[in-house]
Amino acid sequence: MDNNNLAKLLIDDFGGGSNIKEVINCMTRVRVKVRDDSKVNYENIKTHEGVMGVVEGDQIQVVLGPGKSEKVAKLMANLSNTKLSEELEESENKSYQSHETDRENLARRTKENKQAYKANQKQSGFKKFTAAIASIFVPLIPAFVGAGLIGGIASVLSNMLTAGSISGDNVTTLIQVLNIMKSGLYTYLNIFIGINAAKVFGANEGLGGVVGGMVYLAGMNPDMPINNIFLGTPLAAGQGGVIGVLLSVYLLAKIENALHKAIPDSLDIILVPMLSLLAVGLLTMFIIMPFAGLVSNALIGFINTVINMGGAVSGFILGALFLPMVMLGLHQILTPIHVAMIEQQGATYLLPILAMAGAGQVGAALAVLMKCRKNKQITTIAKGGLPVGFLGIGEPLIYALTLPMGKAFITACLGGGIGGAVVGLFGSIGATAIGPSGIALIPLIYEGRWLGYVAGLIAGYIGGFVLTYFFGIDEKYVNGAELDNSNRFEFK
Repeated sequence: MDNNNLAKLLIDDFGGGSNIKEVINCMTRVRVKVRDDSKVNYENIKTHEGVMGVVEGDQIQVVLGPGKSEKVAKLMANLSNTKLSEELEESENKSYQSHETDRENLARRTKENKQAYKANQKQSGFKKFTAAIASIFVPLIPAFVGAGLIGGIASVLSNMLTAGSISGDNVTTLIQVLNIMKSGLYTYLNIFIGINAAKVFGANEGLGGVVGGMVYLAGMNPDMPINNIFLGTPLAAGQGGVIGVLLSVYLLAKIENALHKAIPDSLDIILVPMLSLLAVGLLTMFIIMPFAGLVSNALIGFINTVINMGGAVSGFILGALFLPMVMLGLHQILTPIHVAMIEQQGATYLLPILAMAGAGQVGAALAVLMKCRKNKQITTIAKGGLPVGFLGIGEPLIYALTLPMGKAFITACLGGGIGGAVVGLFGSIGATAIGPSGIALIPLIYEGRWLGYVAGLIAGYIGGFVLTYFFGIDEKYVNGAELDNSNRFEFK
């Protein structure tokens, strides 16, 4: 029996996808948490080819053997639209830990602590919404980074050409080629978002792409524009942007799924796509685009006003609170705002301030490394997390070091606030793409204002270091006490 069929049969035996809370993969078995144990057909599970045994309990364990368990667990999670986790069996975990390298140890601690923290959080409707937003935009981050860097190179060359530092037709042609590459993403961004949103919201991905493409009003005659039936003003291409696409594709999923239930199977492939696009298309052009445009403009205007008028104060608050927002999963809601700001004004002026939160973590780790230099466990974690921390990847430092230490996390956040204050004081420091932070964001700083960004990073490093060195480290860690997973989230 192939893995796909086995996964489908196991889902049925567990009472269907709606009865499965979580699928957990370990080295040799698939562990499943269910909502109603009475719906599980244990006897049937044992009869399937490839199943070596079943262990009942809070986690129902299906023994499949190494390799196969991982593949089946992933298929079950995907087919049932369920959370997938990974876990080593206790005996294997002990053996693995005894032979792991420092880097593997850091990665394991980061993962364990992050999962433990998230397990203690209640999954509200808003958190589920932000998780959906993350699922839409995270796959696009490599594209944002790649296209953003290419666009940045084109911008630098263009400025040098204008200043007379370089010249020639070849340079002009190169700039055009680079801009074409960049435009492959940004010109059609709403289509990419429509496809990803459809995947997350449960609509047909092709239809989601079509809905995203509607925002460009490609078929409208510019000499005879269509007027908005409610406002009487001409429809504007791109109005509402990312926010409009998300709303429209969410509505598409609802309408499409309702039509699938109402229309006979013989007519489904013909009528459902057509009727879905007609309904959503009319709503998108005449209602959602104008409404989302107002919302988008208001949000961007408000954020720009807060940053410009608040200056250092706004920068400090935003920089200090960003990591707690990350811990609560609230930061994902900012992603569409970043993208909308880049679409409208060429850069997001919010991201460079929020990136200072990572600088505070780096400064805190340096303080821990210096003050706890006799503590082998803690210094090993700090040394492992610092290189990627400088590059803007803060999870190893957060979940494996500062958060388990307690007070160090707070002083690191305050250090990030100091960096944010410096960026806010300089003002008008934007980023042309989302994704990276730390030193990796420097090439993406808008219009060459990277010195102000670097000044913020240095301030964040220093602030996190000083505050953590004097106020964020308990004496027990200086004296050699190890981080204990049992109290990793207690602030002592």
